[in-house]
Amino acid sequence: MQENQNRMKLLFNKVPQVTIFFWIIKVLCTTVGETFADFINFNIGLGLTLTTIIMGVAFFIALFFQFKANKYVPSIYWVTVVLISVFGTLVTDNLTDNIGVPLEVSTAVFSVLLGLTFLFWYLSEKTLSIHSIFTKKREVFYWFTILFTFALGTAVGDLFSEQLGFGYLYTGIGVIIIIALVFLAYKFLKLDGVLAFWIAYILTRPLGASLGDYLSQPKVNGGLGLGTTVTSVIFLIAILAIIIFLAVSKIDTNAKSDIAETNQSNANKKHVLTQTIVVLVIFLVVGIGGYNWRSNYIASQGAAEQTTLAGQLNDFVKIENDMLNAVNKNDFASAKKGADNLEHQWDTQEPKLRKIDSTTWTKIDGTIDSVLAAARSSKPDVNQSKTALTNSLSVLKGANKSTSKSGASQTTLSGQLNDFAKIENDILKAVNKSDFASAKKGADELEHQWDTQEPKLRKIDGTTWTKIDGTIDVVLAAVRSSNPDVNHCKSALNNSLSTINAANK
Repeated sequence: MQENQNRMKLLFNKVPQVTIFFWIIKVLCTTVGETFADFINFNIGLGLTLTTIIMGVAFFIALFFQFKANKYVPSIYWVTVVLISVFGTLVTDNLTDNIGVPLEVSTAVFSVLLGLTFLFWYLSEKTLSIHSIFTKKREVFYWFTILFTFALGTAVGDLFSEQLGFGYLYTGIGVIIIIALVFLAYKFLKLDGVLAFWIAYILTRPLGASLGDYLSQPKVNGGLGLGTTVTSVIFLIAILAIIIFLAVSKIDTNAKSDIAETNQSNANKKHVLTQTIVVLVIFLVVGIGGYNWRSNYIASQGAAEQTTLAGQLNDFVKIENDMLNAVNKNDFASAKKGADNLEHQWDTQEPKLRKIDSTTWTKIDGTIDSVLAAARSSKPDVNQSKTALTNSLSVLKGANKSTSKSGASQTTLSGQLNDFAKIENDILKAVNKSDFASAKKGADELEHQWDTQEPKLRKIDGTTWTKIDGTIDVVLAAVRSSNPDVNHCKSALNNSLSTINAANK
C-alpha cells in the first residue's frame, strides 16, 4: 500500500528523473543563459535593463504554466529552466554592471539566500530531494533554489573567470574537475545523493558559461568565433530536440529509480548533516583561499604606487578611436570586429584595472557596455554609435590623464615587501647549503635594496619599518660574521622573514 502511494506521488512529481539527458540539457540551458542574454542585450541592442524586464516577464509566464501543470511536462519544465537561466544570469549582470555591486558581494549574498532557501525547505518538508516535488510549497522552494543557483553560479563564474583572470577555459576545466570529484565521492565515498546533486547543479552554471563563451567569442580572443547568435540557435535547437525526445520516450519519468533514490536518501539522513558541513568547509577554505591567493598575485603584478588608471588605458582609447572612424564610414563590419576586440581586451585587463580603481573602472565599464550594444545592434544607428563612442572616449581619456599621487592611499607596507622576502628566502637557501659566499652576496643585495627603499617605506609606516630594519640588521650581522654559524643565521633569517611576511599581507 505504502509503495503504491509513493509511486502515485512520483507520478505527479513536477520535475524529471536525473539521467544523463538531464545534465546534458542543463548544461545546454546554462550556455543559452549566457549567450542568449548577450544576444538580446548587444546584438538586438535592447540594453541590459530592458532585456532583464522582457526575460523576467517571459520567465514568470512560463512559471505560471509550470505551476498550473499537475505533473512533469518536459516542454513546460525545460522552457522554464531555459528562461530562468537567462533571467538568473541577468539578475547578477544587473547588480554588477548597472548598480556596481562587486562580484564578491553578489557571491556572498546569493550564497546566503541559497543557504536560507535550503534551510527553510528542509525544515518545512524534511527533504531536499527533487524527486519529491509533488506539492505547491515544495515547488515554490524548488524554483527559488533554481533561481539562486543560476544567480550564484553567474557571480562565482564571473568572479573567477573575469575578475580573478583565470579565463573561461580554465574556469570551465576547474569546474569539470570539481564535478568529477563530487561524482567520485558519490560513487565511492557514499556522499549523499541529494547533496551531490545540488553541488553539481550549482557548478554546471559556470561550466555552461565557459562553454558558451568559448564557442561564441572570436578566434582572436581564444574562442571558436561562432558568435552569440549562432551559438544560441545551435543550443536552442539541441534543447528542442532533446525535449521532443524526452516527451516521446518518457525516459525521464521512470518511477523505480526515483523511489530507490528517495529511499536511499532517507537511509542516509544521519550522515547528511555531517557531510554537508564538511563540504561547506572544503568549499569555503578552497574558495576563499583561492580568491585571496589570486587577488594577492594580481596585486603584486601591478605597480605598487598606482592609485589611478592614468596611463593604463591607451589601448582602449585606440580601439574606440578606430571604431569611431569605422562608424563615420558606415563600416559597421569593422566596428563590430572592433567591439569584439574591445570587449576581450577589457575583460582581460579587468582584474588589474579594477584592483587599481574600482570606482573609475565601473564607470568606464558602463560606457563600454553602451558602445558594445550600439555597435552590435542588428540595425546599428550611426548617430547612436557615435554618441556612445564619444561619451566612452571622453571618460576613458579623462581617466587616462588623471594624475596619480604616489602612495597617497597606502597606509601599510602590504604588498611592498615582496622583493625583500625573495632575497631573504634566497639567502636562507644558501645558508642551508652552507654556501656562505652566496649568502653574503645576498646580504649585500638585501642591504642595498633596503636602504634604497627606506624613504618610501619609512614614510608609509615608520613603526613597522623600524621593526623590520632591526631584524634585517641581525641577518646582516649573522651572515657577514667572520665565522658564520648556520643555526644562528637560520634563526635570524626565519625571524626576519616572519616579520616581513606579516607586514606584507
